[in-house]
Amino acid sequence: MCQGLSAPSPPFAALLSFALLFFLLAGGPVSAWRPWPQNGKMNVTDYAFGDSKKYEGSSEFVKLRYHMGPVLTTNITVHTIWYGKWDRNQKKIIREFVNSISATNSPHPSVAGWWRTVQLYTDQTGANISKTVRLGEEKNDRFYSHGKSLTRLSIQSVIKSAITAKTRPLPINPRSGLYLLLTADDVYVQDFCTSVCGFHYFTFPSLVGYTLPYAWVGNSAKMCPGQCAYPFAMPAYIPNPKPFKSPNGDVGVDGMISVIGHEMAELASNPLANAWYAGQDPSFPVEIADLCEGIYGTGGGGSYTGQVLDARDGATYNMNGIRRRFLVQWLWSHVLNYCTGPNALDH
Repeated sequence: MCQGLSAPSPPFAALLSFALLFFLLAGGPVSAWRPWPQNGKMNVTDYAFGDSKKYEGSSEFVKLRYHMGPVLTTNITVHTIWYGKWDRNQKKIIREFVNSISATNSPHPSVAGWWRTVQLYTDQTGANISKTVRLGEEKNDRFYSHGKSLTRLSIQSVIKSAITAKTRPLPINPRSGLYLLLTADDVYVQDFCTSVCGFHYFTFPSLVGYTLPYAWVGNSAKMCPGQCAYPFAMPAYIPNPKPFKSPNGDVGVDGMISVIGHEMAELASNPLANAWYAGQDPSFPVEIADLCEGIYGTGGGGSYTGQVLDARDGATYNMNGIRRRFLVQWLWSHVLNYCTGPNALDH
């Protein structure tokens, strides 16, 4: 029996929307991610990392728990909003990554193998997160309908515009739809580059009319590649920086791929901020991708990505898609109790 996502019914919906609106203005979405070690400080995986190079981030102190909320157990459909100007090849890279999640015939190590860690998570009925992720409809907002500087609230307005458009509106699918808002490299989003590269949350019925899980990810190529496209660009504080060569020839978009993966994994396992996370406060949860921030291979932790793969052209990657290669951070396995990925040396 699958428990899907649905909009709360009044009066609970009104109370929930008011409370969440207050929270959003005060604190923001539950997941905010940056792929680099903040100001050289150690992240959670540094403290948890022991002598073994096999168990990246493994720790008895990580208490990831299930809080009885829904996860995305039915086939997941990703509806994309392209906000601003995107070229054709950039869209192709991102589309192939999403399509690769369910492409079981991709060479090992694969994006589909990476998603199998997400599939381990279940709801209260024991149903696993869906193995099927597919692209849905797309909406192009190439004229910046809400301007080039977005707040967290205006992001929800962009989604509302996309689902209520007079021509080709995005379908409304609260049960298995995942709405992916991608902003072009000339769009600033609140807290972008300073503390976030992307985040996920869900829309408020009072603003959008429905409770829809969504993620936002920005293209950092012009504004902060050293922060949000790491390790294809390096932050200034890292000594002797030598960035990796991006696998698809686009530093900004290749950097986005890992952030998109991060947010999709957490949306699937914690879509309404009441399912899988560590910590006592659902407003500031530590989710399954947060626990493995910056780890891309065996031995990873801190500013070291771990052991990754080199293509013949010198590009760096750790998993294969249908035709392309990608570098995507690892995820926490609550079964193994450590971070893992398809390129782990013990696989």
